[in-house]
Amino acid sequence: MAAAGDVLIHPELVDQAAKDAKRTGKGTAGLDFGPQLAGIRPVISKADLAICHMETPVGGPKGPFEGYPEFLVPPQILASLKDVGYDTCSTASNHTFDHGLPAVRRTLDAMDRAGLGHTGSSRTPAESQKPNIRDVNGVKVAHLAYSWESFLNPTPEKEKWAFNRISTEEIKKAEARAREAGAEVVILSVHWGLEHYNEPSVPQLELAQRITKETGINLVIGHHAHVVQPIEKVNGTWVAYSLGNQLARHSSPSGLTEEGAIGWFEFRETKKGWDVVPRYRTTLVDIPPEPDDSTEKLPRDAVQDVRLVDVRAALEHPDELPADRRARYRLAAARVEGFLFNRGAPGRDGLAELSLKD
Repeated sequence: MAAAGDVLIHPELVDQAAKDAKRTGKGTAGLDFGPQLAGIRPVISKADLAICHMETPVGGPKGPFEGYPEFLVPPQILASLKDVGYDTCSTASNHTFDHGLPAVRRTLDAMDRAGLGHTGSSRTPAESQKPNIRDVNGVKVAHLAYSWESFLNPTPEKEKWAFNRISTEEIKKAEARAREAGAEVVILSVHWGLEHYNEPSVPQLELAQRITKETGINLVIGHHAHVVQPIEKVNGTWVAYSLGNQLARHSSPSGLTEEGAIGWFEFRETKKGWDVVPRYRTTLVDIPPEPDDSTEKLPRDAVQDVRLVDVRAALEHPDELPADRRARYRLAAARVEGFLFNRGAPGRDGLAELSLKD
């Protein structure tokens, strides 16, 4: 299975989708996110199960849309996520309730129409108790999602059922419901940690210990930091603390916020249970430079459009890249590798880069 980091649609990405729709003649209501995501299709579409993290609620196809701090984004992004190969998404984040329960319901309705599964938020109390279980090559796989809650837009007490707030006890109960419903594998997405820190926080480390000691969850996938954090095996269970951003365009790009990782996890059934082999693929959101007031067009070799890049695929043909872009991709590859490996996973437990030729 493949999993990736935050899908956080900032206004600049909406502008790019409008620009692309004019070129492609595709999309809905003048927005086409397909070209932005196309670079990862060869990886995501190869997975038997692909999980994304949909960070924010969606509005109507024609807007109005909003950016930080109370996001409301185009639902057109959902069709593009499905098109590149995503099967299901976590929806629990600190932005889940940016526009209240109506937006939660609108988002999940839109995901249903796009053919994307979802977990982490709910439209009704009954739905909140129903596990998201998918048949993957004859194996029943459950996906759970939990998050810390926004202080700006907390869930009203009477609607607490609509949002999965981090709690070890609640995670245990959700796993039990999934197992009772037949789940053989349980994957947990968790929205946690501190933004822009490449090392997991103490609360992250403590929660990882509790989850891996007190539950039978088979894999933990983390989001929220918007930068890459390590992957490590904790008490025999793989934990990806943060896979960075999948697609985002922060108002002040740091370089680190454009770098991400697709986690790739091969599940193999053994007599002792499920053995999980981890791999990763570095991604980068290419962002055009700010235009110079003295010129109408960007230099020919400059990045012209926002694009999500499969860094390894790009570096397999280095001679086709301008020198500065080749250097940027190499930096991203080296830096993401360093952050992922920073808690000893490669030498001790076998984390390695994914090759599509394997």
